Amino acid sequence: MMSGNYTSIDNQKDSGSVPSVPDPGHVSVRFSDSNLQTFPAPIAHGKISGGSHPPRDADDTFSKTISGSDEPQQSGWLRTFTVAAYKPYFDVDTIDVLERIKDSLFPFRGTFTEKTAGNPDLYGPFWICTTLIFVAASIGTFVTYIAHKLQKKEWEYDINLVTWSAGVFYGYVTIVPLGLYVILKYFSAPSGLVQLFCLYGYSLFIFIPALCLSIIPLEIFRWVVAGVAGFMSATFVALNLRTHIKSAGERWFLIVASIFLLQLALSVVLKLYLFTVTV
Repeated sequence: MMSGNYTSIDNQKDSGSVPSVPDPGHVSVRFSDSNLQTFPAPIAHGKISGGSHPPRDADDTFSKTISGSDEPQQSGWLRTFTVAAYKPYFDVDTIDVLERIKDSLFPFRGTFTEKTAGNPDLYGPFWICTTLIFVAASIGTFVTYIAHKLQKKEWEYDINLVTWSAGVFYGYVTIVPLGLYVILKYFSAPSGLVQLFCLYGYSLFIFIPALCLSIIPLEIFRWVVAGVAGFMSATFVALNLRTHIKSAGERWFLIVASIFLLQLALSVVLKLYLFTVTV
């Protein structure tokens, strides 16, 4: 028997063939999901990588980066001197601007700051002030021209009306919010700077129809129009800031009252210099 086996092995060696290994069958290998990692890592969601809405707090007003922009980003307050810092505040739909204008015409609601807290804009305030300058100059010129012609007097165009209007409207909507921003920060009730610009800008819209109505040559009627416009504008600003300023302590009422009276003072100035026609 053994000699036969050796002979079989020798024959296989001589023929050059190798005995095959039997197939053990299909073997499946599984990996635990807990040991796998996804690459690249998923994009995180939250405050760090949130949307591109303008911030609520004033301290980081101009520190927001623009998503999808290839422009080099400056850090800190240096960004306030770049165009990129202001682009997000002009990225607003026409429907949003019209809705905010409508809210300014209903001052007793007091919900403007809540609606614009996540996305205040500078587009509306800029064009409202620009429109006011154009309307004030054109209507003032037209009214004085008619008044001179009716009295058969020589009329000359007053270029100072344009420069004076630009100084009043642009200056008011810039200096007053800046001053209020400093005051609120002093009383530990800081508000967003762009939010204040937005609020005061839209508060001036009511003076556009008021200036158009000043064409009617009745002094009492002009005083009434200026008074109503000033009251609505002052109420709009005061009511929208009242809830926030209450956190300033016991002096919140004095601050709100000062804001209200300052807005009324603006309407008096506009009445004396724009609503009044002298020949």
